[in-house]
Amino acid sequence: MTDIEVFYELKKSVLEHYKKRYPYFDGNWKSFSSQDILNLIDDVQENTKNSVSEKWIYTHLKPETNEKLPRKDMLDIFSQYVGKETWNEYKFVFLNQTKKVQKKNKAPSKTKYWILGFAIIVLFLFLFWRTKQSENKTKTIELNEKYSNDSISSQTTKAFVVEDSVLTEIAIENSKIEVKENAKVIVKGPFYEERIVDLQKTPEIKKVVLEPNDYANILHGFIKSDIKDWQTRKEQLDKILDENVEVIVMLQNNLGAEYFNKEEFSQKVIIPTPSLKQLQIVEIKKNTENKIIFIRLVKR
Repeated sequence: MTDIEVFYELKKSVLEHYKKRYPYFDGNWKSFSSQDILNLIDDVQENTKNSVSEKWIYTHLKPETNEKLPRKDMLDIFSQYVGKETWNEYKFVFLNQTKKVQKKNKAPSKTKYWILGFAIIVLFLFLFWRTKQSENKTKTIELNEKYSNDSISSQTTKAFVVEDSVLTEIAIENSKIEVKENAKVIVKGPFYEERIVDLQKTPEIKKVVLEPNDYANILHGFIKSDIKDWQTRKEQLDKILDENVEVIVMLQNNLGAEYFNKEEFSQKVIIPTPSLKQLQIVEIKKNTENKIIFIRLVKR
């Protein structure tokens, strides 16, 4: 802090001291009248036994800003007026008080930052705990067939949890799955349209309704039924199978697989046989025209 800045504080002290002597004055240096100046001169004379001029007061005390510091002897007089022996003592006491205040303010500021930092850490830990709690909490989701409301077979329908693009299969028991509350789930199988459920976006979901894959169910009926009307079968197969359909039959005992095109597969399905009924559909893909373009079967 410069001497000029300390002088501004001395001017404030002089004005405060004057107000104690003349309580009816309730103004500032700008409103300090000629009578107030005469009163101040008399008061300084009485308290310090020193004289000051009106011109000095007009020049140094009345202005809001001061370009240079007054003479030290005058500073000593007004320092005595406010209770100090000299200007040096006034400056020393004021600067020490200022340092104490700054130190005190700095200490609460440090405390405030420590408290703020501690609060942020506590909040972070709370949010982390809440996230972990949410991740560990589970919910049960029921799987239903849209039209028949039949139970969902875990042999043909699979459920997967998706984490970082990795699919992990989860059990289907009594047409229900149990997953974490914020999980992303895929339910799929050859006889139903694939369903994707993101519980983080739709946490209220408690039931997943599966839409039947009609063509897959028709084909399943052909394989398992004893219908002998081969002409009807042929016409219906022609409608649901794409011209370029590929059929893979996985053989037992790691004997490989058999490949069929549309004509070969249709011929196999048209006439029911015991070996046909042993086939189990495990995968079906459709093209943009909703016709079956790929079939994978296993022989049971």
